[in-house]
Parts: sequence; structure tokens; C-alpha cells
Amino acid sequence: MELSLYREQDGSGAPSLSVVVPICNEQDNIEPLHDALSRVLASLKQSCELIFVDDGSQDASFDRLCDLAHRDYRVKVLRLRRNFGQTAAMRAGIEHACGDTIITMDGDLQNDPADIPLLLAKLDEGYDLVYGWRKHRQDAWLSRKLPSQAANWLITKVTGFPAHDLGCSLKALRAEIAQELPLYGEMHRFIPILAHALGARCVEVVTRHHARRSGTTKYGIGRTVRVLLDLLTVKFMIRDFASPMKLFGRLGLWCGLAGLLAAGAAVLLWFWQPSGLLSVALAGCAGLGITSGLQLGTLGLLAEFCARTWFEGHSQAPYRIRQRLNFEGLSLRDADRAAKSRAA
Repeated sequence: MELSLYREQDGSGAPSLSVVVPICNEQDNIEPLHDALSRVLASLKQSCELIFVDDGSQDASFDRLCDLAHRDYRVKVLRLRRNFGQTAAMRAGIEHACGDTIITMDGDLQNDPADIPLLLAKLDEGYDLVYGWRKHRQDAWLSRKLPSQAANWLITKVTGFPAHDLGCSLKALRAEIAQELPLYGEMHRFIPILAHALGARCVEVVTRHHARRSGTTKYGIGRTVRVLLDLLTVKFMIRDFASPMKLFGRLGLWCGLAGLLAAGAAVLLWFWQPSGLLSVALAGCAGLGITSGLQLGTLGLLAEFCARTWFEGHSQAPYRIRQRLNFEGLSLRDADRAAKSRAA
């Protein structure tokens, strides 16, 4: 009866909403999360699919997901061969999603599924991406909240993108935007920034946050270093990815100019005091500056070739799938990729 209801709303049987949930060792949270999602999605009165991505779980998470997939036709399960990380798992779910709108959220029950209608309503106002702000976050202050606040402040200052909580996984975004996002490493934190760089209209809304009921967190204070390193990558992608020669060329010109100035000063000092150590030091600095300028210029050219190869070539997925459940066919993105591969 429920299946016929959804297909009556959409003659093709394709869902209009996809919920993507990465799962890693969350066996005790899967059933309550599914129940909460089912209640919320039933109130929306639209066709949907639930895509759970098992990111190399070592507990009984996959068995629980298999049970759900057999009981609920809307549940689709991707089982990755090993733990590839939250970003890769999220990308796998997005690339297999068939809905026009995609919801992403954590599988630990700290995000509240009851906030999904709020995100969708905001999306209907004309935005392309709506991301949550855990204003009253229920986490340890020293190990979770403080590093997150510091990281969000720094990211905002470096990128100029206004946001309070880029680490919140609860988001609603249009599929055409989601499928264009370059997700690898730990880039899931930067999804709003990456989407904004693609021209998406983004907005932040306050969402609820709950304390973890069971299981253990997968993140600690050590993640801050990785986030900061990814921040440098994001800054480069936003400003200079399409033309890296502008970045390396500027650095090379500044280094070369500094080297030439040092060389001129060394020559003048040599005439004034031929045996002075300062003229020798300046000569060394001149050689270093000019050499660095040439190397940076060469690196810029190589980066330009790499960028052109990236834009003209085929991207490689940062994950590998071991098993699929309830997937009757490929998603539109997979089909497009397969077609391009055959044409090549």
C-alpha cells in the first residue's frame, strides 16, 4: 500500500527526496534513527529514499542495515570495502542518490530528523543549500566545542564565508549542486563554501542538537590539524584552482623581485666595501630569491597543466563499494559517468 502511494505521486517511481546517512559503528543508533526519519518523512507526503552508507563498520551496523533494507523498500545500503572517512561515504551516498533534493545528516542521532521540514521549507524560498547551526551544541566543551569554534572562526576569516557551524552535517541541497561538489579528504565540512563557489545560494538556520545516546564519537581534538590543512586546499580551490599560475606566478615575481633588489644592493656594497660580509650575504639572498622565483614560475606552469588535465579528464571516486542493497539501477550521475567512460 505504501509503495503504491509513492509511485502514484511520481509516475516514474523515482523518489523526489534522498536522505544520505554515513554510518560507522552505530549499531545501537540505526533503528531509532530509522524510526525517527520514518515519522518525519511520512509527514512530508512525498516520495523518498534513505541511503545508508556503511563506512567500514566493525560492529553489527551492516546487519542492522540489512534488516532495515528487507523491511523497508525505501532503505538503500552501500557497504564500502573499508573505512574511507565521512567525506568519501557522503560522496558515495550523494552519487547514488536519485532525488531532486538531498538531505545529509550524521547517523549518531545528534542531528534531529524533525528539523528536515525546516530545511526543506527554507530551500523552497529559492536557496540551493541550507545548512544547520548547532547553536546549543550538546558536546564536551574542551574536546569538541572549543576546537570547532576556533576552526569555524578561522575558516570564516580565511574564506570570507559567513557561518557559525560548518561542522554540522545536517544539510539540504539541490541534487545538481550536490553532485558537482569536489568531495574528498575531509571536505564535507566545507560543503557550503564549495557550493557557494559554484554559485549556489546558501543560508544557515538554527537546528537542534542532542547529546550522543550510545556509541563513541569518531572525532577528537586531533582532527583540527587536518581541518586546517584542508582549509588551505579550499582557499586555493576557491581563488586559484582554475588558473594556479596566478598564485605561483605572483609568488615567483615577488621572490624574483626581492632577489634582484638584493643583487643590486650587493653590487653597491661590493663597490663600497669589497670584503664586507653583508655584501656576500646579500648575494646569497639574491641567488635564493631569483632561483625561488624561477622554481615557482615553473611550478605554476606545471600546476596549469594539471588543472587542465583535471577539467578535461575523468574524476576518480575516493571510495570503493563492496555491496549494494535495494539499488535497482545506477543513479543518473553513475549512468552519465559510465556513458563518458564508454565514449572514451
